[in-house]
Amino acid sequence: MSLMRVSAEGLVLGAVLDAFLGDPRRWHPVAGFGRVAGVVERCVYADSRWRGIVHAGVLVGGAGAVGVVLEKVSRRPVVHALTTAGVTWAVLGGTSLGREGLVMARVLERGDLEAARERLPHLCARDPNGLDAAGVSRAVVESVAENTSDASVAPLLWGAVAGIPGLLMYRAVNTLDAMVGYRNPRYERFGWAAARLDDAANWVPARVTGALVVACSGGGAWRVLRRDGRKHPSPNAGRVEAAFAGALGVRLGGVNAYGGRVERRPEMGDGRAPEVRDIRRAVRLSAAVTFAAAAVIGVLR
Repeated sequence: MSLMRVSAEGLVLGAVLDAFLGDPRRWHPVAGFGRVAGVVERCVYADSRWRGIVHAGVLVGGAGAVGVVLEKVSRRPVVHALTTAGVTWAVLGGTSLGREGLVMARVLERGDLEAARERLPHLCARDPNGLDAAGVSRAVVESVAENTSDASVAPLLWGAVAGIPGLLMYRAVNTLDAMVGYRNPRYERFGWAAARLDDAANWVPARVTGALVVACSGGGAWRVLRRDGRKHPSPNAGRVEAAFAGALGVRLGGVNAYGGRVERRPEMGDGRAPEVRDIRRAVRLSAAVTFAAAAVIGVLR
């Protein structure tokens, strides 16, 4: 049995573990990486792109080095498969994403808008103040859509391409973008490298995710994806959000607030505004896309 085949088995097993267990509740490796990244940031931070490049390079390179070591110490096929499965489980976030979406759905279904606003930062950086139930619902659906690519499909694809180093380096890039990839006075320059790396790492996965949404739902998603996918200011998020909008028959996009900064994004889709019930539909679609990605990787590899 070839090493590449075992790696594919490990990826699929890791996806199964994530489906049943979700994120590790204690000693989460991604949380540990975040703490290390915070320490490195304090050591090298300056309002400079070059300092940001050093910050990203050290951390992403370090994650890759750990991956290479894990590859070398797990030479036996079964050990390599199990190691790949463990790393895949650690870096995937699809099940926890779905669970958080369902928590938001339940809170909104019982009419507790204030609790929903307080919990929204678990999913996205959008300012929840002033959002009504429809606004929170749209934010959750958009976050579930975008993170289906970031938390599920992209790690699986990078694992299929580059094994354990690919899994760890992708998660490092995505985590750094979440930490410093903001357009605000502190990170406009320092976070530039992390944000650009994240755009590059997600370019193919976002389009694969859009295609999988179409495969799981049908022609409505394809039509909206082709027409509206490039309208979004993000080169990647728009593809996934447009596909979800078409698949769910809703309209995404509009005015968003981020820490006092207001963005007016073009609308995607032809349907109604998202409602609370659409959150559950988005979570089910996200799970189907993740399953499809794992299945395709398992078959092709």
